[in-house]
Amino acid sequence: MAGNRSVVIAALVANGAIAVLKFGGFLLTGSPSMLSETYHSISDTGNQVFLLIGIRYSGKAPSIEHPFGYGKAQFFYSFLVSVFLFGIAGWESLKHGYNALTAGTHAGPTGPVTLPVVGVSVDAYFINVAILLGAIAFEGYALDKAFAELSRQMRRYGWDDLVEAFKTTSDVTTLTAFTEDTIALVGAALALVGITLSRWTHNPAYDAAAAVLIGLLLMGFALALAWENKRLLLGESVPPKLGDELQNVVRTHRGVVHVDHFRTMYVGPESILVAAEVSFDPELDTSELDEDITQIETKLQEVDERIRFAYIEPEL
Repeated sequence: MAGNRSVVIAALVANGAIAVLKFGGFLLTGSPSMLSETYHSISDTGNQVFLLIGIRYSGKAPSIEHPFGYGKAQFFYSFLVSVFLFGIAGWESLKHGYNALTAGTHAGPTGPVTLPVVGVSVDAYFINVAILLGAIAFEGYALDKAFAELSRQMRRYGWDDLVEAFKTTSDVTTLTAFTEDTIALVGAALALVGITLSRWTHNPAYDAAAAVLIGLLLMGFALALAWENKRLLLGESVPPKLGDELQNVVRTHRGVVHVDHFRTMYVGPESILVAAEVSFDPELDTSELDEDITQIETKLQEVDERIRFAYIEPEL
């Protein structure tokens, strides 16, 4: 839990600072891609707040109303992030870039711009370049934190690559932060290319086209994140490899004749529910049966410490 909280806090600080810088750049230069990036960073900053709320809420102890705890709160708030990423950052970026592209809107000042307060004249292009390079540095820091946490989980659970991690992880908070930071880096790079091409070709269409691409990028990744969160909100089981390993623990325990039914479900990023109907040797007496069930539950938790709830129903 501490790992993904630090990842989200790093992203929150980075995105908050970047949003202010990008908006200042837009006010000074009027660049469509800078406004798209402003929408992006504002959305990301709000999203980190949602993720922190999810982390805090999911830490509540189980109650009568929620006997398996509040771990799925992280799935819900991560899903909200994907909706906002799509609806606010993606759509607004796409709409603004499209309007600028089709209307032939000028990309903003291309000559010297007087900075407020200090009264110094600076080329508008270099203002945007400096802001975007700063954004890339901030986002690189946040992405490094997210990638370090994701890499730790990959080693811990034996995932081969990022694709497998994306498809199987239950830590959607870290996954969301990693995805957002990656998109932010790509978006800043697109904006940098767009304003550079507009500068050297004297054609503002490149700047506007970059805004369109940033919007499409955000919307595409938002849909992917929503899909990944959906599987967990609907009660996905653990990956087949882990499920087989857990079922084998039950099957090979002494006194077990047959595993009739075996089910698993994520009830939180670090919380798994296991329920099994097991046929035991009919010659076992009640005291032995209780001891065997306790031993099986202990063995399951030794395989994966995320197992918080284990229910073994004996069938004699």
